[in-house]
Amino acid sequence: MTAAEQVRNPQAIFISGNEAVAMAARDADCRVAAAYPGTPSTEILEYLSAYPTVYSEWSINEKVSLEVTIGASLAGSRALCAMKHVGLNVASDALMTQTLIGAVGGLVIAVADDVGLSSSQNEQDSRYWGRFAHIPVLEPCDAQEAYSMTRFAFSLSEQFSVPVLLRLTTRICHVKGLVRTDASEKTVARFFNKDSSRYVMVPGNARNRIPLMMQRDKELAQFSEGCELNRFEPGQDRRIGFVTSGAAYCHVRETFPEAPVLKLGLSHPAPIETIRAFAQEVDQLIVAEEVEPLLETELKAAGIQLSGKDILPRIGELIPSVLRPALAPLTGDTCTTAPATQNDLFPRPPTLCVACPHMGIYYCLAHVKNTIISGDIGCYTLGAGQPWSALDTCISMGASLSVAQGIDKGRSEADQNKNVIAVIGDSTFLHMGMQGLLDITYNRGNVTILLLDNRAVGMTGGQNAPSSGLDLHGEETIQVDFRKLCEALGVKPARIHEVNPYELPVLFKALREEVKQTGPSVIITNQPCVLTERYRQQPALAVDADRCTGCSNCLDVGCPAILVERRETVIKPNGREKQLAFVKIDSAACTGCNLCINTCGPDAIIPLSRDSRINAVEVSA
Repeated sequence: MTAAEQVRNPQAIFISGNEAVAMAARDADCRVAAAYPGTPSTEILEYLSAYPTVYSEWSINEKVSLEVTIGASLAGSRALCAMKHVGLNVASDALMTQTLIGAVGGLVIAVADDVGLSSSQNEQDSRYWGRFAHIPVLEPCDAQEAYSMTRFAFSLSEQFSVPVLLRLTTRICHVKGLVRTDASEKTVARFFNKDSSRYVMVPGNARNRIPLMMQRDKELAQFSEGCELNRFEPGQDRRIGFVTSGAAYCHVRETFPEAPVLKLGLSHPAPIETIRAFAQEVDQLIVAEEVEPLLETELKAAGIQLSGKDILPRIGELIPSVLRPALAPLTGDTCTTAPATQNDLFPRPPTLCVACPHMGIYYCLAHVKNTIISGDIGCYTLGAGQPWSALDTCISMGASLSVAQGIDKGRSEADQNKNVIAVIGDSTFLHMGMQGLLDITYNRGNVTILLLDNRAVGMTGGQNAPSSGLDLHGEETIQVDFRKLCEALGVKPARIHEVNPYELPVLFKALREEVKQTGPSVIITNQPCVLTERYRQQPALAVDADRCTGCSNCLDVGCPAILVERRETVIKPNGREKQLAFVKIDSAACTGCNLCINTCGPDAIIPLSRDSRINAVEVSA
């Protein structure tokens, strides 16, 4: 559709998959939406929060978000929760019971898999949850299908009284396309119907619900065979035919436009007999799925001959540069193009933002000796990189404290003189870290905790959290007092300190003293994320070239605004070489946080001046 056609048809709009899901939920009369921020799913709730007809909230974690929407569904309202793939692990406890209870109002779980690991600690395939929890899985391939399948998911949920998993991927969430919307609907108002035999999952009641779940599985499998979301697309070249879904469908279509394709929109339960019939129409059946061989295994178990992960990779996206060489032996294609790898790209390691309050933390941690540092999920995970190298573990949300407790209790004699430190952010602490701190105090652990309160969910874009005192809509609400909270969880008041992370001497002193103490200590940093409106920028800094000695101490802060202008090698009196690095400051990027000033012995870093001696960088537009 051209731009002119889009103007003539106001129902066709250019939006991302995440926005399409949010718009579809609104148009489907979804009344409650909840989520915890997590790339690539974050924007779903941000878009939903703009619709006054939908109650929306940032929940404290994914389990809570699912439970909130479960409650709304049981009360008769349509509800949607959104999360990234690892978030569904957190929510799975509620999910595995709710599959027995089912849904009343339509209940949709939008889960975004990070295929290719753009910003995640693993590459998990959420389609497993469809099999494990006995719930249907829908897989859109673009923004248009993200909209239409979300609408479909609500009706499917109510038709079969079952939660529905809408499986997205990073490419679907973030890539934009033209979307034609449908007329919004108004659902019939319902009420909470007391039914303890269904809603109270004590063992006796749960046992009685299992046969109903099994019957629902059979009905869904039969429904899948004729479902409109599963469609056959004929092709002229029948040497190979594809069964595929989601973003992989788009890649298959681009790479092999003449091949017949069976596209699955309702991918679980799979239409086994439809696929069996399709297999008879092609010379070789290929299952192209991202990323695990789930469907492949099921089809092989049904006696269908095919190829899949024996020729296709089990990691990353099945983009054309991957598909074409992998299938060349079957097609006779002479293409030898290998998929692009990260090594082919210009190296640009990730780093913290200019003036990030976490930089002072890692500068100090890098200078504290004999440490074992347990890290967590957030911006501060970057502390594992250069120039700090100040994280030793990173497992999952909230794991830093529990892992530190295990290191403390499991350390060998060789590690007895080492200080165990846990680093965790404010939103992560509230998400799943509080239990770890309680475990440390209850079981008398010897751990120093750095609680980095930047008053936002920083890594996913600075969303509000209970630490900010603002809700999803920017309205004032309670603000967590971390000092009181840590005291309530068992930390002695004398062992709780609140410090400004930009004041390096104070921070370093607190850290050095607390690691010497026996028992748990908590050091709370109290400066906001620099990318939020709560941060107050100061006048930029610059380097006095006449004073700079090239000591490079300021580079240890790791601030991207500090640049090396030139390097020199000098010979010391003892005959050894010493490398000097003379620096300059990008004045357009500098926020005047003063971290670098604390490290500069010759006092060469000063407020920006018009003096010609000051080496300030001018950044052109």
